[in-house]
Amino acid sequence: MADDRVPMTREGYDKLKAELDRLRNVEMLEITKRVAAAREMGDLSENAEYHAAREDQGILQARVNDLSDRLARAVIIDPSNLPKDTVVFGSKVRVVDLDVDEEETYELVGPGQENPDKGRILSSSPIGQGLLGRKKGETVEIPVPRGTIRFKVLDISAGSI
Repeated sequence: MADDRVPMTREGYDKLKAELDRLRNVEMLEITKRVAAAREMGDLSENAEYHAAREDQGILQARVNDLSDRLARAVIIDPSNLPKDTVVFGSKVRVVDLDVDEEETYELVGPGQENPDKGRILSSSPIGQGLLGRKKGETVEIPVPRGTIRFKVLDISAGSI
């Protein structure tokens, strides 16, 4: 899975890059100062401030590593060059859930742009993967953790990304 490419728009890439720069250049410096200040308080074996600062530093480093990895695997996609009649990264897809007869609209986006409350889902999510490559009028069954969802694709349009 480490060599999987991560599709994203220029906007999504820039957003993740800015977050990574902020984590490395602002937050990491603040935590390093906290660790140094706590170290000066004396005995490290009983120093709660020191242990909390080191734990925060580890969590932050893990986030930095994750963002660095995603950015290294990023493939910048220009949505204007993608097909309009097939569900692809960047598409806005209107579907009907055949089991509950409700319409849903999903926009397939990359990391840093997801917002499930606004229907913006990762193209790598189970629903995103199930919809990729589909055309208007097709029915698809998508296995998800709570069972299987059956959708009929009603419309495909260019997303707002």
